[in-house]
Amino acid sequence: MTITAAADGSALGNPGPAGWAWYIDDDCWAAGGWPHGTNNQGELMAVLDLLRSTAHLPGEHLRILCDSQYVINCVSKWMPGWKRKGWRKADGKPVLNVDLLQQIDEAVKGRSYEFEWVRGHAGHDLNEAADLRARAVALAYQQGTVIPAGPGFAAAGDAGAPPSAGGAVPGPEQAGAIGAEGARQAAATGAEPAEPDLFSELEEADRPEEDGKPEHVVLALEEELLRPETRADFGRMAVLLHPEFAEIGESGRMWTREDIINALRPDPAADSELDLLAVERLGEESILVTYRSRGRSGSSLRSSLWLRDAGRWRLRFHQGTPERG
Repeated sequence: MTITAAADGSALGNPGPAGWAWYIDDDCWAAGGWPHGTNNQGELMAVLDLLRSTAHLPGEHLRILCDSQYVINCVSKWMPGWKRKGWRKADGKPVLNVDLLQQIDEAVKGRSYEFEWVRGHAGHDLNEAADLRARAVALAYQQGTVIPAGPGFAAAGDAGAPPSAGGAVPGPEQAGAIGAEGARQAAATGAEPAEPDLFSELEEADRPEEDGKPEHVVLALEEELLRPETRADFGRMAVLLHPEFAEIGESGRMWTREDIINALRPDPAADSELDLLAVERLGEESILVTYRSRGRSGSSLRSSLWLRDAGRWRLRFHQGTPERG
C-alpha cells in the first residue's frame, strides 16, 4: 500500500506568521505553525509531521507531493553530505533550519518513501488543499484566531494511530515539541475580527426537492453552508468555497475564503431568516441565488454566485447589502 499526501508551507512576510500542513483527504490532514517563521520552515515541518504521523505504519510506502525543490533537495540530495561535514555546507557555513532537518533525518530512518515535485498553485487538488490549510494557519496567527489544526491521521480509520506529533509550536527551533492536539486546543488570542456576513437560515418551505437539477443542487449546497456543523468544518468549507471566493459584507469589508473559514470556526451559527427570491441559471457553468435575510440588525439583500469547477459546484462570490428604511 502507498500513502499519498501533499505537504506545504506558507509564511506571510517570509519571515512572518507561518503555517504548515499535510493533506491526504478531508478526513485525514493536519496543520500547525508559528507566530514567526519562514516558508521553508513551514515546508520542512509539514514533511516532518507527516513522517511522524505515519510512523506507526513503517511498512507502508509514503509518497510525498511537494512543490518545494528546496525541501526535496535537502532530504533527497544534500543531507548526507551535510551530515558528514557536521551539518555544514560546502562553504563551511552552518546549514539553515538544521533543527528541522536533523529531526527529518531521524524520522526517515527505516522508512520507504519518495518525493514527487508538483507545481504549486497550478490546480493540483492535494497540493491546493495543503496550501489552503497552511495559509489558513498563517492567517490565524496573524489575526489571532483559532488555529485550524485538522483531525490528524487517526481520522482516516486507523483507531490505533497516534495523533500527529508536530503541531503549533512556539518557534521553529522547537519544531515538533508540541503535538497537533495542542494546536486543536489552542485558544484564540488578540482582537476578534469583524463578524462575517455569510448567509442566514433558509426556511423549510423555500427548499425545493433535490431532483438532480443544477439549480436544486446549488440551493441544497447553499443550505449546507448555512448549517453550523458545516461552517465549523474547515475541510468541508474549503470544498464548498471556490479557491478564488470573495465576499463583500454588509459593512463593505472584502472577505477572502481564508478570512471566512477562520472567522466562522469559533462562531459558526447563523441566526437570520431568509426569503428566497430567485435561483437563476446564468449559463452552463454558473447559477445565481438571490434572497432577503432578516436578523437582529435588520434586513439585507443577498446574492451568491455559484460556478461549476471541475465538475463540482462551488461558491465563487457572495454579497450582502443592508436595506434602508
